[in-house]
Amino acid sequence: MDAYSSFAEVYDTFMDNVPYEEWAEYLAAILREYGIEDGLVLDLGCGTGSMTEKMAAKGYDMIGVDNSGEMLEIAMEKKEKSGWDILYLMQDMREFELYGTVRGVISACDSVNYITDEKELEQVFRLVNNYLDPKGIFIFDFNTEYKYREVLGNQTIAEDRDDCSFIWENYYYEDQQMNEYELTLFIKEEKELYRKYQELHLQRAYTLDVMKDLIAWAGLEYVTAYDAYTMDPPHEKSERICVVAREQGK
Repeated sequence: MDAYSSFAEVYDTFMDNVPYEEWAEYLAAILREYGIEDGLVLDLGCGTGSMTEKMAAKGYDMIGVDNSGEMLEIAMEKKEKSGWDILYLMQDMREFELYGTVRGVISACDSVNYITDEKELEQVFRLVNNYLDPKGIFIFDFNTEYKYREVLGNQTIAEDRDDCSFIWENYYYEDQQMNEYELTLFIKEEKELYRKYQELHLQRAYTLDVMKDLIAWAGLEYVTAYDAYTMDPPHEKSERICVVAREQGK
Protein backbone atom coordinates (compact mmCIF):
# COMPACT_ATOMS: atom_id res chain seq x y z
CA MET A 1 0.00 0.00 0.00
CA ASP A 2 1.88 3.05 -1.26
CA ALA A 3 0.99 6.51 -0.02
CA TYR A 4 -0.49 8.92 -2.53
CA SER A 5 -0.78 6.52 -5.45
CA SER A 6 -4.51 5.78 -5.74
CA PHE A 7 -5.31 8.71 -3.42
CA ALA A 8 -3.76 11.15 -5.90
CA GLU A 9 -6.77 10.74 -8.18
CA VAL A 10 -9.18 12.05 -5.55
CA TYR A 11 -6.80 14.08 -3.35
CA ASP A 12 -8.16 17.47 -4.43
CA THR A 13 -11.74 16.34 -3.86
CA PHE A 14 -11.08 15.52 -0.23
CA MET A 15 -8.81 18.53 0.33
CA ASP A 16 -11.40 21.07 -0.81
CA ASN A 17 -11.70 22.28 2.79
CA VAL A 18 -8.13 23.62 2.75
CA PRO A 19 -8.14 27.41 2.24
CA TYR A 20 -5.27 27.40 -0.25
CA GLU A 21 -5.76 31.03 -1.24
CA GLU A 22 -5.62 32.21 2.38
CA TRP A 23 -2.59 30.03 3.12
CA ALA A 24 -0.81 31.23 -0.02
CA GLU A 25 -1.40 34.87 0.92
CA TYR A 26 -0.08 34.12 4.41
CA LEU A 27 3.10 32.52 3.02
CA ALA A 28 3.56 35.33 0.49
CA ALA A 29 3.13 37.93 3.25
CA ILE A 30 5.93 36.32 5.27
CA LEU A 31 8.17 36.15 2.22
CA ARG A 32 7.48 39.81 1.49
CA GLU A 33 8.24 40.69 5.12
CA TYR A 34 11.78 39.44 4.49
CA GLY A 35 12.11 41.21 1.15
CA ILE A 36 11.17 38.33 -1.14
CA GLU A 37 8.53 39.78 -3.45
CA ASP A 38 9.41 37.82 -6.59
CA GLY A 39 12.00 35.41 -7.96
CA LEU A 40 12.47 31.66 -7.61
CA VAL A 41 10.61 29.87 -4.81
CA LEU A 42 10.59 26.12 -4.22
CA ASP A 43 7.43 24.29 -3.08
CA LEU A 44 8.74 21.18 -1.31
CA GLY A 45 6.21 18.35 -1.23
CA CYS A 46 4.01 20.19 -3.72
CA GLY A 47 1.53 17.34 -4.30
CA THR A 48 -1.02 18.20 -6.97
CA GLY A 49 0.31 21.75 -7.23
CA SER A 50 -2.60 23.60 -5.62
CA MET A 51 -0.34 25.78 -3.46
CA THR A 52 2.28 26.03 -6.22
CA GLU A 53 -0.31 27.49 -8.57
CA LYS A 54 -1.48 30.01 -5.97
CA MET A 55 2.07 31.16 -5.30
CA ALA A 56 2.76 31.51 -9.02
CA ALA A 57 -0.30 33.76 -9.24
CA LYS A 58 1.29 35.96 -6.57
CA GLY A 59 4.27 36.66 -8.80
CA TYR A 60 6.79 33.97 -7.86
CA ASP A 61 8.69 31.76 -10.30
CA MET A 62 7.73 28.41 -8.84
CA ILE A 63 9.47 25.06 -8.72
CA GLY A 64 7.54 22.10 -7.33
CA VAL A 65 9.16 18.96 -5.94
CA ASP A 66 7.26 15.80 -5.02
CA ASN A 67 8.05 12.08 -5.01
CA SER A 68 4.63 10.98 -6.29
CA GLY A 69 4.39 10.69 -10.05
CA GLU A 70 0.61 10.39 -9.78
CA MET A 71 0.33 13.66 -7.86
CA LEU A 72 2.63 15.44 -10.30
CA GLU A 73 0.57 14.25 -13.28
CA ILE A 74 -2.38 16.16 -11.82
CA ALA A 75 -0.14 19.17 -11.13
CA MET A 76 0.93 19.15 -14.78
CA GLU A 77 -2.71 19.07 -15.91
CA LYS A 78 -3.39 22.15 -13.76
CA LYS A 79 -0.35 23.86 -15.25
CA GLU A 80 -1.61 23.24 -18.78
CA LYS A 81 -4.94 24.85 -17.90
CA SER A 82 -3.56 27.84 -15.99
CA GLY A 83 -0.56 28.55 -18.19
CA TRP A 84 1.76 29.27 -15.28
CA ASP A 85 5.43 28.61 -16.04
CA ILE A 86 6.07 26.13 -13.22
CA LEU A 87 8.89 23.59 -13.19
CA TYR A 88 7.87 20.29 -11.61
CA LEU A 89 10.49 17.74 -10.52
CA MET A 90 9.75 14.20 -9.34
CA GLN A 91 12.23 13.84 -6.48
CA ASP A 92 12.36 12.64 -2.90
CA MET A 93 12.73 15.69 -0.65
CA ARG A 94 15.45 13.82 1.27
CA GLU A 95 17.71 14.00 -1.76
CA PHE A 96 16.29 16.70 -4.04
CA GLU A 97 18.53 18.55 -6.48
CA LEU A 98 17.98 21.92 -8.12
CA TYR A 99 19.78 23.66 -10.99
CA GLY A 100 20.70 26.60 -8.77
CA THR A 101 19.66 28.48 -5.66
CA VAL A 102 16.25 29.95 -4.86
CA ARG A 103 15.11 32.97 -2.85
CA GLY A 104 12.66 31.03 -0.74
CA VAL A 105 11.42 27.53 0.08
CA ILE A 106 7.93 26.66 1.30
CA SER A 107 6.54 23.33 2.49
CA ALA A 108 2.86 23.26 3.40
CA CYS A 109 0.19 20.75 4.43
CA ASP A 110 2.43 18.90 6.93
CA SER A 111 4.69 17.42 4.25
CA VAL A 112 7.65 17.33 6.66
CA ASN A 113 5.75 15.03 9.04
CA TYR A 114 6.12 12.31 6.41
CA ILE A 115 9.86 12.31 7.09
CA THR A 116 9.71 10.00 10.09
CA ASP A 117 13.43 9.87 10.94
CA GLU A 118 15.05 12.88 12.61
CA LYS A 119 18.36 12.43 10.78
CA GLU A 120 16.55 12.31 7.45
CA LEU A 121 14.60 15.45 8.28
CA GLU A 122 17.85 17.16 9.23
CA GLN A 123 19.15 16.16 5.80
CA VAL A 124 16.09 17.76 4.18
CA PHE A 125 16.85 20.97 6.07
CA ARG A 126 20.52 20.77 5.02
CA LEU A 127 19.47 20.55 1.38
CA VAL A 128 17.13 23.51 1.87
CA ASN A 129 20.02 25.47 3.34
CA ASN A 130 22.26 24.46 0.46
CA TYR A 131 19.82 25.68 -2.20
CA LEU A 132 18.77 28.94 -0.52
CA ASP A 133 20.20 32.27 -1.62
CA PRO A 134 22.10 34.18 1.08
CA LYS A 135 19.52 35.18 3.72
CA GLY A 136 16.89 33.17 1.85
CA ILE A 137 13.75 32.19 3.77
CA PHE A 138 12.37 28.73 4.53
CA ILE A 139 8.74 28.45 5.70
CA PHE A 140 7.20 25.11 6.62
CA ASP A 141 4.29 23.84 8.67
CA PHE A 142 3.95 20.66 10.68
CA ASN A 143 1.26 18.82 12.60
CA THR A 144 1.84 18.77 16.35
CA GLU A 145 1.85 15.91 18.80
CA TYR A 146 -1.27 17.45 20.37
CA LYS A 147 -3.11 17.06 17.07
CA TYR A 148 -2.10 13.42 16.63
CA ARG A 149 -2.81 12.51 20.25
CA GLU A 150 -5.98 14.52 20.96
CA VAL A 151 -7.58 15.23 17.58
CA LEU A 152 -6.68 12.45 15.13
CA GLY A 153 -5.47 9.62 17.33
CA ASN A 154 -7.61 6.47 17.25
CA GLN A 155 -10.32 8.27 15.31
CA THR A 156 -12.08 7.07 12.17
CA ILE A 157 -13.01 9.68 9.58
CA ALA A 158 -15.28 8.87 6.65
CA GLU A 159 -16.59 10.93 3.75
CA ASP A 160 -18.90 10.03 0.90
CA ARG A 161 -18.90 12.04 -2.32
CA ASP A 162 -20.60 11.56 -5.66
CA ASP A 163 -17.78 9.69 -7.38
CA CYS A 164 -15.67 8.54 -4.47
CA SER A 165 -15.62 7.89 -0.75
CA PHE A 166 -13.02 7.10 1.87
CA ILE A 167 -12.57 5.62 5.33
CA TRP A 168 -9.57 7.09 7.17
CA GLU A 169 -8.54 5.17 10.31
CA ASN A 170 -5.99 6.84 12.57
CA TYR A 171 -3.75 5.20 15.17
CA TYR A 172 -1.31 7.23 17.25
CA TYR A 173 1.55 5.34 18.92
CA GLU A 174 2.70 7.74 21.61
CA ASP A 175 5.82 5.78 22.57
CA GLN A 176 7.06 6.02 18.97
CA GLN A 177 5.54 9.47 18.31
CA MET A 178 4.12 7.96 15.15
CA ASN A 179 0.69 8.37 13.57
CA GLU A 180 -0.55 5.69 11.20
CA TYR A 181 -3.31 6.34 8.69
CA GLU A 182 -5.04 3.38 7.10
CA LEU A 183 -6.87 4.79 4.11
CA THR A 184 -9.53 2.83 2.23
CA LEU A 185 -10.80 4.42 -0.98
CA PHE A 186 -13.78 3.60 -3.16
CA ILE A 187 -13.43 5.31 -6.54
CA LYS A 188 -16.14 5.21 -9.21
CA GLU A 189 -14.83 3.90 -12.52
CA GLU A 190 -17.88 3.36 -14.72
CA LYS A 191 -21.63 3.33 -14.24
CA GLU A 192 -22.15 1.95 -10.73
CA LEU A 193 -18.77 0.19 -10.43
CA TYR A 194 -16.57 1.35 -7.56
CA ARG A 195 -13.06 0.00 -7.17
CA LYS A 196 -11.51 -0.37 -3.72
CA TYR A 197 -7.99 0.85 -2.97
CA GLN A 198 -5.98 0.83 0.24
CA GLU A 199 -3.02 2.95 1.29
CA LEU A 200 -0.91 3.26 4.42
CA HIS A 201 0.41 6.67 5.54
CA LEU A 202 2.87 7.27 8.37
CA GLN A 203 3.64 10.62 9.97
CA ARG A 204 6.02 11.49 12.79
CA ALA A 205 5.04 13.87 15.58
CA TYR A 206 7.71 16.50 16.17
CA THR A 207 7.89 19.18 18.84
CA LEU A 208 8.91 22.75 18.10
CA ASP A 209 12.02 22.26 20.24
CA VAL A 210 13.10 19.32 18.09
CA MET A 211 12.46 21.35 14.95
CA LYS A 212 14.62 24.16 16.33
CA ASP A 213 17.46 21.69 16.96
CA LEU A 214 17.22 20.18 13.48
CA ILE A 215 17.19 23.65 11.91
CA ALA A 216 20.34 24.61 13.83
CA TRP A 217 22.15 21.35 13.06
CA ALA A 218 21.35 21.86 9.36
CA GLY A 219 23.09 25.25 9.43
CA LEU A 220 19.92 27.32 9.19
CA GLU A 221 18.89 30.10 11.54
CA TYR A 222 15.60 29.71 13.39
CA VAL A 223 13.65 32.97 13.08
CA THR A 224 10.17 32.47 14.55
CA ALA A 225 7.12 30.23 14.74
CA TYR A 226 3.38 30.81 14.62
CA ASP A 227 0.18 29.00 15.43
CA ALA A 228 -0.47 28.31 11.76
CA TYR A 229 -1.90 30.08 9.82
CA THR A 230 -2.04 33.08 12.14
CA MET A 231 0.41 35.61 13.53
CA ASP A 232 -0.12 34.28 17.07
CA PRO A 233 2.61 32.38 18.93
CA PRO A 234 2.28 28.58 19.20
CA HIS A 235 0.56 27.24 22.31
CA GLU A 236 0.03 23.87 23.95
CA LYS A 237 -3.11 23.18 21.90
CA SER A 238 -1.73 24.29 18.53
CA GLU A 239 -2.64 21.63 15.99
CA ARG A 240 -0.32 22.96 13.30
CA ILE A 241 2.74 25.18 13.66
CA CYS A 242 4.32 27.30 10.97
CA VAL A 243 8.09 27.83 11.25
CA VAL A 244 10.25 30.48 9.61
CA ALA A 245 13.99 29.82 9.20
CA ARG A 246 16.72 31.65 7.29
CA GLU A 247 19.97 30.91 5.47
CA GLN A 248 22.76 32.44 7.54
CA GLY A 249 25.90 31.77 5.53
CA LYS A 250 27.08 28.36 4.42
